[in-house]
Amino acid sequence: MLQIWKRLFADRSPIPETSGKVCKVANAAEFDALLSANTHMVVDFYADWCPPCRAIAPVFSELADKHSSNGHLAFAKVNIDHVDNVASRYGVSAMPTFLFFENGAPKGVAVRDMRPRSSVSLSADGLVERVRGADRAALQAVVQALAGKE
Repeated sequence: MLQIWKRLFADRSPIPETSGKVCKVANAAEFDALLSANTHMVVDFYADWCPPCRAIAPVFSELADKHSSNGHLAFAKVNIDHVDNVASRYGVSAMPTFLFFENGAPKGVAVRDMRPRSSVSLSADGLVERVRGADRAALQAVVQALAGKE
């Protein structure tokens, strides 16, 4: 079991980005500029050494390819090992964590029929505030809800 665990976390090479629609954020200023330039933003806080981050990366890229809309809905990735000040600003402590922004601020998203589950943080009024972990279905549901706001 220990050997499997070591192999899972052995790959620390950068996670390849397969979509030209995903912005890999290099610093806090770049992150803030993206927030200012887009009405909505979906942000993937990740680490290269994180196996669930590697697993969900192609899904995030596919969602960006399908739903990205210039100035309306942007997709960004923040490597918590390189841009830790942005991760700490939003209280990100687990990877991957997906946060959703509207007009430059974190904002919950109304997702039809979203039920509470361990990977989804819901506000008191039932809005999805964040998705923790590689929960493909939850991430897809939130992005589809955001894309419907166009």
